[in-house]
Amino acid sequence: MAEILNLPHEEEEVDKDDLSFHLRRSSSAGAAKKTPRKKLSVMAVAKLRLARALGRTGPNLSSGLGTKVVGTLFGHRRGHVCFAFQEDFKLGPGFLVELATPTSVLVKEMASGLVRIALECEKRAEKKGAKLLEEPVWRTYCNGKRCGYAMRRDCGPEEWKVLNAIGPISMGAGVLPGPGCGDGEMMYMRAKFERVVGSKDSEAFYMMNPDGNGGPELSIYLLRV
Repeated sequence: MAEILNLPHEEEEVDKDDLSFHLRRSSSAGAAKKTPRKKLSVMAVAKLRLARALGRTGPNLSSGLGTKVVGTLFGHRRGHVCFAFQEDFKLGPGFLVELATPTSVLVKEMASGLVRIALECEKRAEKKGAKLLEEPVWRTYCNGKRCGYAMRRDCGPEEWKVLNAIGPISMGAGVLPGPGCGDGEMMYMRAKFERVVGSKDSEAFYMMNPDGNGGPELSIYLLRV
């Protein structure tokens, strides 16, 4: 995992006021009444788990990620690009992030050769023990160049519409018709990725070439520093 821990990038002074994402903090509603352990309702626990799952992914339950995942890049031509990683195309994304990079810019970058995207977040004392894939905001680098911030997103109806439209396609790229509301056509690329976990603070996703020749054309690194 030396490649994960030694990504080249250019540090720049960043104006924190440019950060357009607002983190939502949840607070407890108050002390709950103590309930004997024997009287806990199994149905209540099941409903709570289901409500949390539906709140994150809609009608499809979220899945954890293994070593082989389905990766989908999508976005409107004039909009920002999103990445979704799924254990299976029928299951909710284990990780969905929206980059500040315009879709058209990333497509041109990929056409020029190998692309390496690094997402960095900072360790937070108040969130000790949080999973890496659950971090909400990331600094983004593309081939060593700083390119704004990325934000983790829940998979809502619009995202599911795209993922379901692509369906069981395991690998390929194309364009989905626009909705006719000025957003333009939806571009997408789907491929299989190998997920490598270096530690609780580092992971990498390597696009797998079907012919087995050459290195990955697209690599995505997640780092908590």
